[in-house]
Amino acid sequence: MKIAFVGKGGSGKTTLSSLFIRHLAAAGAPVVAIDADINQHLGPALGLGESEAAALPAMGDRLPLIKGYLRGSNPRIASAATMIKTTPPGEGSRLVRVREPNAVYDACARPVELDGGAVRLMVTGPFTDADLGVACYHSKTGAVELFLNHLVDGPDEYVVVDMTAGSDSFASGMFTRFDVTFLVAEPTRKGVSVYRQYKEYARDFGITLKVVGNKVQGQDDIDFLRAEAGDDLLVTVGHSDWVRAMEKGRPPRFDLLEEPNVRALQALRAAADATHEQRDWERYTRQMVHFHLKNAQSWGNERTGVDLAAQVDPGFVLGEGVATPV
Repeated sequence: MKIAFVGKGGSGKTTLSSLFIRHLAAAGAPVVAIDADINQHLGPALGLGESEAAALPAMGDRLPLIKGYLRGSNPRIASAATMIKTTPPGEGSRLVRVREPNAVYDACARPVELDGGAVRLMVTGPFTDADLGVACYHSKTGAVELFLNHLVDGPDEYVVVDMTAGSDSFASGMFTRFDVTFLVAEPTRKGVSVYRQYKEYARDFGITLKVVGNKVQGQDDIDFLRAEAGDDLLVTVGHSDWVRAMEKGRPPRFDLLEEPNVRALQALRAAADATHEQRDWERYTRQMVHFHLKNAQSWGNERTGVDLAAQVDPGFVLGEGVATPV
């Protein structure tokens, strides 16, 4: 299952995504965790030291390798250099799976040991001065989008992405790549305004959007979020001594997490798992192609010097039964 955590800066989405990743790992589920946030805090939230987090290989720096691997022998793609972040897979493309070894994981993923299990952690890489006015940060998150476009995942497999704050994912269509999006919202006007923005953008694309109320202090906060988000409000989370200790770099054993927060994480997993039966791979592929053609026309064709519409394989539908070329 592909899961995004989104929200405004400071909402607590990285903290909650890290708790969810720990929860899945403790249950023995295979997990690929991806930090696509401009601030790159997921590694430390999962217990890495500053030097360990800084040493993680950046997907954005390895984009040529990622493109070359995913291109495979697809005859519709003339070269890896002509691939853009929205390029869809077709016959001959290499697909990636959660449990397998492959060149992308070798180059970009590192194992992180957690209580009761381990996860693969991948990071886009931090936004640097070199990106200003030269290469938009979307070029870094584009590595994540390409990965998701070529990902075939099944039930009880999880890819959890901590997204950058704001609405950057709407610039290319990456918001359609997830089975469920958990929007972390504080009980404030600013917190719910982000929800309304996501709801509006996602309305026409069949996006499953659930609100996770964070920093909730009482019933008045719950009532406020319920009035704003209605049935989209899935769970609420309040103060946690476990989280406070984790933020100080001294996390207790994960099985000591407070029971209300454990129940909240269980509700998140149940909501994610429930979306598997609703999967529509044809719609998923169609949306992928839609945004690729849109990006090709607006900037991709000019940037690459080729007609990127020719990369679309009209007979190809991504799905769990599609074989991966060697």
